[in-house]
Amino acid sequence: MCLKAPDKAMILRLMWKPMDKMRFFRKRSMFPFLGFLIIFLLFFNLYMDDGYVLEAEKRQLGDTLMHPANSERYIHTFRDLSNFSGTINVTYRYLAGIPLPRKKYLTIGLSSVKRKKGNYLLETIKSIFDQSSYEELKEIVVVVHLADFDLVWCENLVQEITRKFAHHIIAGRLLVIQAPEEYYPSLDGLKRNYNDPEDRVRFRSKQNVDYAFLLNFCTNLSHFYMMLEDDVRCSRNFLTALKKVITSREGSYWVMLEFSKLGYIGKLYHSRDLPRLAHFLLMFYQEMPCDWLLIHFRGLLAQKDVIRFKPSLFQHMGYYSSYKGAENKLKDDDFEEDSIDIPDNPPASLFTNINVFENYDATKAYSTVDEYFWGKPPCTGDFFVIIFNKSTKISRIKILTGTEDRQNDILHHGALEVGQKSVDTKQGKQCTSYITLGEFKGGSIEVSNVDHKIGFDIECVRVVVTASQKEWLIIRTISLWTTQPVSQFKK
Repeated sequence: MCLKAPDKAMILRLMWKPMDKMRFFRKRSMFPFLGFLIIFLLFFNLYMDDGYVLEAEKRQLGDTLMHPANSERYIHTFRDLSNFSGTINVTYRYLAGIPLPRKKYLTIGLSSVKRKKGNYLLETIKSIFDQSSYEELKEIVVVVHLADFDLVWCENLVQEITRKFAHHIIAGRLLVIQAPEEYYPSLDGLKRNYNDPEDRVRFRSKQNVDYAFLLNFCTNLSHFYMMLEDDVRCSRNFLTALKKVITSREGSYWVMLEFSKLGYIGKLYHSRDLPRLAHFLLMFYQEMPCDWLLIHFRGLLAQKDVIRFKPSLFQHMGYYSSYKGAENKLKDDDFEEDSIDIPDNPPASLFTNINVFENYDATKAYSTVDEYFWGKPPCTGDFFVIIFNKSTKISRIKILTGTEDRQNDILHHGALEVGQKSVDTKQGKQCTSYITLGEFKGGSIEVSNVDHKIGFDIECVRVVVTASQKEWLIIRTISLWTTQPVSQFKK
């Protein structure tokens, strides 16, 4: 519902008239009055301009976007006053398929428009399904938003999608939708930020709204949401790899996990954050491209750093851009077609008594994020320990130290141990019994068939320094594989 200008003026007059009569009560009732005024203005502004956003917050958050260094002071504003938990009121057209009542594990969202050259949507959908096992297909739903206003093009494409993927549509794994044009805000007279040409501004502004309506639709379909573009190739069993990463980060805070370094490809969210993200894109739809807005969204929700995993699970395959058919040869050089060897890394706490350099803390060695632990020269007896949230069977352990540009910052003398019988101490949970699996050689160690070599479920993995060294220590990656899924297929 949008209020016309005369209606707004009338409401303001009606509001201020009784307030004049209440002036002599202002000292006695200042706080209730201010509370009423704030609540009224928040709800009143909700319907101003584009009908979707709180204008006061729009200005304040606009300042944040222009001055990201000061964004911390606005985090609570965005979280509390703009806690958009409800979906946007849009009546969608169902072009193919209908949502199933059971929530899936993952929704994969694609938005597509007519291109002047090439069309990769069908190949992208095919790659998603072909690269997934039967068990994985049970846990995903793909939503395609045909966001072009050319209804003839949409109808022809829907017929083609229905013909090629009929069994996935029947099984509830594929939905095709459209948000009608009348729900879109004005795409004329937009701000020309960054000196972009007018048609470029219109293209990227509409794209923000396209994505917002897609996110809004997908809010209640699954526990997690993955955004892809419509010209992408997937790695084999990408869902299994995603689940491993999500499981390994249980108990840690994140807003967006990235599985590709390109554009709006391979960005993962909790579905509970989709309403806020949809409102956010609508709030600033004409300000900047969507991938820039995502950086600000992440920062406003207090995830300061990028959390990107390697290898990338998705590759850009389009040759022609959806904007004017321009050439776009971007490729993700971290992409691997077969990424099934991603470690499980069960949820755990990490501790070390090695002096940590700056913010290169212990946790950065225990994920596939492109980061590492970096400590000052360790001494004999120093340790780096991983304590699992619950005991588990480990089949393989691989630890690498040093980097290509710092090849001397390796562990020159060390041992790998696994432990059991954990107890609570003042320093936290610790294992009381350890068995040595092997010694580091050339700064690395890899042990296979661990579950066959020991007769207990492992509660701790520990690296022990066996001789002091003058060089600093980088632990680049700690990779652990389990003998069975560690609750990774459960929500």
